[in-house]
Amino acid sequence: MTDFESKDVEVEEDRAAWRGFFQVRKLRLRHRLFAGGWGKWLSRELFMRGPAVGLLPYDPVNDCILLVEQFRIGALSRAQRPWLLELVAGIIDTDESPAEVARREAKEEANIEIGEMEAIAEYYSSPGGSDEYFYLFCGSVDLSAAGGYFGLATEGEDIHAQVFSFADAMTMLEAGKINNAHSLIAMQWLREHREDLRRRWQA
Repeated sequence: MTDFESKDVEVEEDRAAWRGFFQVRKLRLRHRLFAGGWGKWLSRELFMRGPAVGLLPYDPVNDCILLVEQFRIGALSRAQRPWLLELVAGIIDTDESPAEVARREAKEEANIEIGEMEAIAEYYSSPGGSDEYFYLFCGSVDLSAAGGYFGLATEGEDIHAQVFSFADAMTMLEAGKINNAHSLIAMQWLREHREDLRRRWQA
């Protein structure tokens, strides 16, 4: 791994190329090369998503998880069914911490109250063209009476919160019915840490 830093990138132009529901910026830049010297000037578009959170609600007593189903425009051109099963998630656009946003989104998207939380990972979602930085959590919750239809009408949300047993969730995972990266990462993490969580969260 090299010791390159932000100072090894020279930005000649950075301007708004599009402003709508999201923003796209147009950049002209160059960066240092592994072999030495500077590379050629590049023209790139950057999709501005910013920081976001994802939460996998897990009930350690009933051994089940909650996923939310909603329409996703990004899957419209590829999927026969562009309604995806996903984590509770949201963009961080306030001064709240990632954990606070995760708890708030759990209430808005599924009407559940999260107890203990475990950080899973932090990562760039798609750094080749987006600045989104993702904070991933698993949260303890009682899902015995969970599920239903939620979302903020003012944000155009139409969300179906659904509860699945751990066994059924793993079957869906193996069958490829969970096909978005954040949910894949979180569910694979839960598979590895489930017994430890059940022991600690039921204590």
